[in-house]
Amino acid sequence: MNIHFIRNATLVLEYADKKFLIDPFLSEKGAMPPFPNTTNQHLSNPTVGLSTSIQKIIDVDAVIVTHLHPDHFDEKAKEVLSKEITIFAQNQEDVEVIKGEGFQNVISLEKQSSFADVTLSRTEGKHGEGEILKQTGKVSGIALSHPHEKTLYIAGDTLFNEDVQEAIQKHHPEVIVVNAGAAQFLEGGPITMTKENVVQTYQEAPNATIVAIHMEALNHCLLTREELKQFIEKKQLSTKILVPKDGQNLSF
Repeated sequence: MNIHFIRNATLVLEYADKKFLIDPFLSEKGAMPPFPNTTNQHLSNPTVGLSTSIQKIIDVDAVIVTHLHPDHFDEKAKEVLSKEITIFAQNQEDVEVIKGEGFQNVISLEKQSSFADVTLSRTEGKHGEGEILKQTGKVSGIALSHPHEKTLYIAGDTLFNEDVQEAIQKHHPEVIVVNAGAAQFLEGGPITMTKENVVQTYQEAPNATIVAIHMEALNHCLLTREELKQFIEKKQLSTKILVPKDGQNLSF
């Protein structure tokens, strides 16, 4: 597999001779307002530009949308993606929303699905803890498997919790992509993984390689790449937990 990390949670994944676009967030730098009720209100989103041309990013066989927050499926993506492309969404509710945008081939990932000979299994997640979940809503991750590829688990916007543990125990992934950044509102705790959560994910799956993304692209993501790198270096995990730059390719 090859993971081309674009920005935030957006990936172009080459897997078993197919190309998947994960969580397309394609707006130009500063095109969206800051998230309300967060710090850094002087920063518009996204805070950085795209690392690759949009035409290259959308030249794929299928799209996977883990949930409908605008930093995972934005207005620019809705504008530039072909209305005929296959899109996998986390549940039927999201399917109907995406169909309402004019897309014709939208499939629910509930429980399990497939694309060609790639098995796609939806995983659970929690986008925070406590009262904030009423605001953040339903989110999912996905596990991809194929006889000739390493199993990949994309955790999505979740903290490390029993959902992540269950996905690891069920799918035995060899590569795990986690959304870090420790995104936070003014009230409540983090809603994406903290540096401690990233290490906990590795400890739960010590035979896997962890890829930490979802940093330095949104006004409310407070964990930087440098802080995470320093944390994992102190724990001597720099070869097991990777922190790619925007535009970087990782092959497994």
